[in-house]
Amino acid sequence: MFEFKKTSHLQRRRIFLRVLVAGLFVLACFAILGWRLWQLQVVRYEGLAARADRNRIAVVPIAPRRGEITDRNGVVLARNYRDYTLSVVPAQVQGDMQEMLDALGEVVYLSPTDRRRFRQGLNQSGRYSSVPLRNNLNETEASWFAGNSYRFPGVELSARWVREYPHGESAAHVLGYVGRISEADIERLEENGELGNYRGTQVIGKKGIEKTWERELHGRTGIEEVEVTATGRPVRTLRRTDPVPGANLRLSLDIGLQKEAERQFEGKRGALVAIEPKTGEVLAFVSAPSFDPNLFIDGIDVESWKALNESPDHPLINRPLYGTYPIGSTYKPFVALAALEMGKRDPAQRFPDPGYFELGGQRFRNAGSVAYGPTNMHRAIVVSSDTYFYSLGPEIGVNALHDFSKQFGFGQQTGIDLDGERRGVLPSTEWKRQAYKKPEQQRWYAGETVSVAVGQGYNAFTLLQLAQATAVLANGGAYMKPHLVSLVRNSRTGEVRPTVTAPSHVIDLKPDNVAIIHRAMEDVIASGTARRAFQGATYRAAGKTGTAQVFSLRGAKYDARAVSERLRDHALFMAFAPVEDPQIALALIVENGGWGSTAAAPVARSVFDYWLSPSRVDERQQQAHAALAASADEDAPVEAGESPDAAVRPEDLPEELREDSARPLSDINGEQP
Repeated sequence: MFEFKKTSHLQRRRIFLRVLVAGLFVLACFAILGWRLWQLQVVRYEGLAARADRNRIAVVPIAPRRGEITDRNGVVLARNYRDYTLSVVPAQVQGDMQEMLDALGEVVYLSPTDRRRFRQGLNQSGRYSSVPLRNNLNETEASWFAGNSYRFPGVELSARWVREYPHGESAAHVLGYVGRISEADIERLEENGELGNYRGTQVIGKKGIEKTWERELHGRTGIEEVEVTATGRPVRTLRRTDPVPGANLRLSLDIGLQKEAERQFEGKRGALVAIEPKTGEVLAFVSAPSFDPNLFIDGIDVESWKALNESPDHPLINRPLYGTYPIGSTYKPFVALAALEMGKRDPAQRFPDPGYFELGGQRFRNAGSVAYGPTNMHRAIVVSSDTYFYSLGPEIGVNALHDFSKQFGFGQQTGIDLDGERRGVLPSTEWKRQAYKKPEQQRWYAGETVSVAVGQGYNAFTLLQLAQATAVLANGGAYMKPHLVSLVRNSRTGEVRPTVTAPSHVIDLKPDNVAIIHRAMEDVIASGTARRAFQGATYRAAGKTGTAQVFSLRGAKYDARAVSERLRDHALFMAFAPVEDPQIALALIVENGGWGSTAAAPVARSVFDYWLSPSRVDERQQQAHAALAASADEDAPVEAGESPDAAVRPEDLPEELREDSARPLSDINGEQP
C-alpha cells in the first residue's frame, strides 16, 4: 500500500515537471515570436514597408522632351516628334528569345538590321534592362501589336521623342547630332553624378551644339509610380512627377546666309566662318562637304558610315574648328599693325622692293618674282608685296610678333561653344624649344622669322581663328568671344538668358594705326588683288587675299594645270563690311582652289551681297523687332605678272622690271612661298 502511494506521487511529480517544461518552452516560443513581431513591425517597419512597396510599386522614368534649336530668326534647326518603339526586357520573356522574335515578326515587321541591333543591345545590357527592338512604328503597326501584346510578355510598346534635323546637311557641323547612349557615356554620366537624370533616356548629344549644350537641352527626367500585380501588370498610377523639358536654344546663325554660303562651296572642299564683330555672334559656319545628321539618330547603318568615313573629302571633319592651315598673305595686315604699334616702321616710309629680300646671303623672293620698287606700307598690303613683309619680320622679332598676334586669338582656343577646337601653332622661340627634342632642332633661325612674317613657315591657324582675328580688327581691338548660342530660353519659366554680353578683353590699339590698316584693306578690294571680285559692290568692304602652299615645287614655276588637283594651293580670303560700320567679318578657305583673288574672294562677295542687300537689312530689322516682341511675351585666268594671291596691274611695275614676271617662285630654300 505504501509502495503504491509512493509510485503515484512520483508519477504526478514527473507529469508536473513535463508540463512545466512544456509550458516554459511554449512561453519561450511565444516570447521569441513576440520579439520577432516587434522587430518586424516596429524596429524594421520602415525598411520592410519600403521593400514591400518596391515589390508592389514600379517606378517608371519619363524621359523629358529635348529642347529645340532655332536660328536667329526662329527657324527650327533641330526639333522633336513622337513615334512608337518596341523594347524587350529579357528577364520577362517566357521561352526562347529567338522563337519570340520570330512570332513577333509575324505581327510587326522586324528587319535584319533591327534584329542585329537588338542582339548587340542584349550583349551590352543586363537581363532587367529594356533593350530597343524596333523604332518608328506607325499607328497601324502600334495598334496591331497592342491587340496581340498578351502573347509577348516582356515586350513593351511605348511612345518616345525622336530628334529630327529638318535642314539635313545644312549647318550639320554646328548642330552635331544625338545618338544612342554608349557605355562610355554612362561612365561619364556616373562620374558627373548625372546618371539618374538619364533613366529612360535612350539618346545623348554626340557632336556639335547637341553635345556642348547637352545639360541644357536634355531637361530633367520625370517619374511615375505605378501599382503592379505580382506578375508585373500595372493596376493604377499612384503618383506622377512630370518631366521638365530641355531649354530651347536660339543660335546666332542665319540659316538663309548659311545656305547661301554653302551653295558657294558646292563641289568644293573648304570652310567659311562669318562673325558679327560687335557681338561675336557667328552668322555662318560652313564646313564643306557636309553630312546628314539624321543618319546618326538611331545608329548609322554600315553602308552610310563606310561612305562617310572612307570618303577622301572627309565630310565628318569640322574644318573651321579642326583644320589648321598656314594662312599666307591674310596674315599681313596683322603684321603691319604690329609694326605700327611697336614703332618699327613709319607707314609712309618707302622700302625698296626689287622682287626679293636678302638675309644672310639667302634671297627670299616675291611670289612670281614680281618687283614693286619703292613700296610703303599701304601699297605693300594692296599689292601683297612679300619683300616688304619679309623685311618686317627681323625688325619685329618672332617673340614680339607672337605676343601681339596672340591677343587677336591666333594660336589660341577661341572658346567657341563647340567641342574639338584645335589650338594651332603660333610660333615663338619657346614654342620651338618645347616642340622639338634635339638641341639642333630647337634653335630658332633668322630666316624662319622671315617666313613667319608672310603667314608661312610654322604658322598653322584654324579658319575660326582667322575669322575671329578679322572681327577683332574690324571692331577696333574689342575681343568679343565667338559663340553660336546667343539665347537660352527656360522651357518652364520662359526666362531668356543671353550667353555673351561683354568683350573678353580689349587690345590697346591706337585708332590712327587701325585706320591705316583699314584703309589699305579697303584698297585691296577697291583697286588691289580683290578688285575684280568686288567690282560694282554697293557697299565699302575691306579685305585681304591669301594663298597657302600645299606642295613644294622645288623652285619650279607654279602651273595649276601641271599639278594634281589635290596638290594645288589653298585659296584664302578675309574681309569685313561695311568699312564705316562693320556688320559682318569673315574668313574662308577653298582647299586646292588656287589663288585667293579668283577662288576665295568671289565667295565672300556673294556672302556680303546676301547679308548687306537693302532688302535683307530691312528684313533683319523687322525680324529683330519681331523676336524682341516674342521675347517679351576656282578657275578664272590669271594675268601675267600676278602672284598667287595678288592681281598686280602692269603699270604698278617699273618699266625695266616688267619682264621679270616670268621668273620662278622661290623662298629661302628655293621653294614656292
